[in-house]
Amino acid sequence: MIRLARPDARLVAVVAALGALALLVALIVWRRQDLLGVLLALLCVLLTMVAGVSVSAARQGADPEPLDGPGAAGPLVLGPYGLDADTLDALDSGDALRAVRDRRRGSDGLSDR
Repeated sequence: MIRLARPDARLVAVVAALGALALLVALIVWRRQDLLGVLLALLCVLLTMVAGVSVSAARQGADPEPLDGPGAAGPLVLGPYGLDADTLDALDSGDALRAVRDRRRGSDGLSDR
């Protein structure tokens, strides 16, 4: 069995863009307003989307992302103050919220009294 080579993304993008352009010109010249016109317009949109995805694939293929990027390792950052939503939900009393606020400011909480 002969395996066909996978077409290059740039070639697919060019062919799809030319097909979409040809359909657009045909729609403008023929000025059809029936079911065939709708089908041609949908096919034009489909070919335009294929061209866009192929261009994106060609760009990613030229510059692949590294497997261990800078965002892959390291601790999870939980917002601007290091608190997540569950912690804030558990801290519903005024004293607990005041203690967190004081800890964030760097004081020991005894300066208010």
